Amino acid sequence: MLKSKKDNIAEYILYLWQIEDYLRAFPQQADTTAELHELNEMMHREGITEKGHLQLAQNALTEMEELHAQLLDEDAMYRAAVIRLQPGLNLLKAKTDRPTMSDIEACLTLLYQIMLLRLQKKEISPQTSQTQTQATNLLRFLSQNYRHDDMTT
Repeated sequence: MLKSKKDNIAEYILYLWQIEDYLRAFPQQADTTAELHELNEMMHREGITEKGHLQLAQNALTEMEELHAQLLDEDAMYRAAVIRLQPGLNLLKAKTDRPTMSDIEACLTLLYQIMLLRLQKKEISPQTSQTQTQATNLLRFLSQNYRHDDMTT
């Protein structure tokens, strides 16, 4: 069942990324549910069967980034949290093939990569765990504000 973007936009994006990877790894499973079939069809139409993300996920990421920019301007506590998180994000970005990705995409990428490492039963360093906690808190705050903004409009 497709997660609702309104309930938690960060979880929605991570869920879509997970489904994309699942359908790439197990294309024969694409017709097991109507949801998987529909998402698989979208992946084919958008030309992302090998790599990349669905436009649904990209649009949600853009919405998060817009809210992030707004909160950076308006909320001193949020801005301070981002500043504390910056060293960990910069280190993560430097280790990727896309060092210029946005901070929000870096947070989501971090959480997704940690999920994959845990599935492989690999160890997570204390520094990465600390960055994960900070990124999780930041994304939780963004998701709550996204939901609140959606309810007030």
